[in-house]
Amino acid sequence: METQQRLFRIPFLHLPNSNTLKTIGVYASGALYAIGVWSFLDAVIFSKTANASDVHITFIDWVPIICSTLGMLTINSLEKNKLLSEALSNGGSFGLNSDSDAFGARLVLFLGFALLSGGLAGSVAVLILKFTIHGYEFPTLGMGVENVVSNASIMLSCIVLWISQNIEDEYSYSLAL
Repeated sequence: METQQRLFRIPFLHLPNSNTLKTIGVYASGALYAIGVWSFLDAVIFSKTANASDVHITFIDWVPIICSTLGMLTINSLEKNKLLSEALSNGGSFGLNSDSDAFGARLVLFLGFALLSGGLAGSVAVLILKFTIHGYEFPTLGMGVENVVSNASIMLSCIVLWISQNIEDEYSYSLAL
């Protein structure tokens, strides 16, 4: 009986190698990002035009979505091959050689995830500190909720884009020497 070398006992969902699946993932990611940005812009427009309370969207409300967007750009700018290059060349050992490209890619990936999670945590903190503690009700509370929804949507967009970018094609060849 042949034993299969894998990391987990339970096999996870194995996505088929398909250009169609990759295209659907990219479009779904774009739709999630658009929902996130539109949700936040809806809160900004509501704050400027129709809000009857004295609470408005300020720069503090913009910081989480800026962090989330920068985190998404950072994470999805990396190539998966750079992250695994050292492990593949050293026979599977994940050493922390500071001169390698893989260590730099992992460091940048960590910073991207820190920005992304900091954006979501920041939007939750703004919701609690600015809207919930002071006892505001809807529609004023909706501005904080839309901020959290927009950052969560950007995070989901990042996850979907990362997965869809790293689906291997059946007929892809590496032409690097």
